Amino acid sequence: MLLVTVCSMVSVGDVVPTRMEKIKRTNWAANIMYDGAFHEMTAIEEIPALVQSLEKVTAVGTGHTFNHIADSPCNQISLRLLHEVSTFDEVSRTVTVQAGITYDQLCPYLEDRGFAVHNLASLIQLSVVGACSTATHGSGDKNGNLATSVSSLEMVTADGELVKLSRHNDVDFSAVLVGLGAFGVITQLTLDIQPAFNVEQYVYERLPFDQLRDHFDAIMASAYSVSVFTDWQDQQNNEIWVKSRVGDGEKFEATQKFFGATLATQKLHPVRNLPAETCTEQMGIPGPSFERLPHFRMGCTPSVGEELQSEYFMPRHYAAGAILALQGLSDEITPNVFVSEIRTVAADEFWMSTCYHRASVAIGFTWKPDWPAIKSLLPKIESVLAPFDPRPHWGKLFHFSPAELHSKYEKMDDFVQLASKYDPKGKFRNEFLSSYIFTPCS
Repeated sequence: MLLVTVCSMVSVGDVVPTRMEKIKRTNWAANIMYDGAFHEMTAIEEIPALVQSLEKVTAVGTGHTFNHIADSPCNQISLRLLHEVSTFDEVSRTVTVQAGITYDQLCPYLEDRGFAVHNLASLIQLSVVGACSTATHGSGDKNGNLATSVSSLEMVTADGELVKLSRHNDVDFSAVLVGLGAFGVITQLTLDIQPAFNVEQYVYERLPFDQLRDHFDAIMASAYSVSVFTDWQDQQNNEIWVKSRVGDGEKFEATQKFFGATLATQKLHPVRNLPAETCTEQMGIPGPSFERLPHFRMGCTPSVGEELQSEYFMPRHYAAGAILALQGLSDEITPNVFVSEIRTVAADEFWMSTCYHRASVAIGFTWKPDWPAIKSLLPKIESVLAPFDPRPHWGKLFHFSPAELHSKYEKMDDFVQLASKYDPKGKFRNEFLSSYIFTPCS
């Protein structure tokens, strides 16, 4: 399907975009090249007039996506300079932040005041809005994705109107927050926070696959956040990272053996043979949650750096079957993957969330940067996972057709109708959204 995007300005008076540039830029992994006009905002008050003046625009976060969901040949709007905390309310346990703030900016601020967010992704450099808009997540049986902490939002719509929506008062909230950029430019979020807590992290090596298959629930429920890393070889998982809250009454007892895996005696990286200096502290050394729940330290290159990523979410009860199915592709996966991560995520109420109405197991792939090889492998992975009803991460690489994606979301038609109500002329639709969301499927 060929999509032709027409970029133009509409007249709304003497609007002068703030810091508008047209330069070549890339996403974090450098597999996507951005070449549209880049509008970097320096004040929230500037956003309505700019949005109203543009015929096509896409909001961009920190670029930690691997597909074209945040791409635009016309205009990208960045709020990265708007990273202040607007209000902090200790009594209501909420914090309101501007849309450009990242978790590595927010979490130390909260820690200094005795508070924390409920969970974090494997890297902490993500923008809060970007992570929530794509249902990005951490791990933990009782932990929903990062959007589940958001209680309200403010957004500029296509006509420049500022709209406020809350979890308790507005039905649209469940569609708009994990909105994939289709509704408008989010300018502020209010998050629920909780008293600060410490976490201890332990790493075990060589977890047998049969132990993971037979005791999946017990392993993943053993601590606040658990991640299993594998390269799908040798009938065993490389590592299991166990992150336990300190003082929550459910302390993890770090015995030498854990379901056949052995407690590590030195700090490790999730990717075999990479140095662990960039990783968060292990060996049971307690520390603030924001310095343990991510796998990688602030200020360091997370993961491998030069990589591609895919991730699929299945109903939790399919975990063993999905893992066994992927083992059957191990000889094709292993040469192309740095590592896979297996996590669990609680169910939520966001229409386009990968965990909408179902507790999920998430199986992610950190690929070597060879797109032709990965492109040919993804259909095989999606085929073997098909019996387990997989949903792909919105910000990562997948092969599913628009019709297949539509069949996986019971609220897809309602989402399309609501997005069309907020944005009737498709101002916020880029090629990704037009192809996968707004293309009629029969």
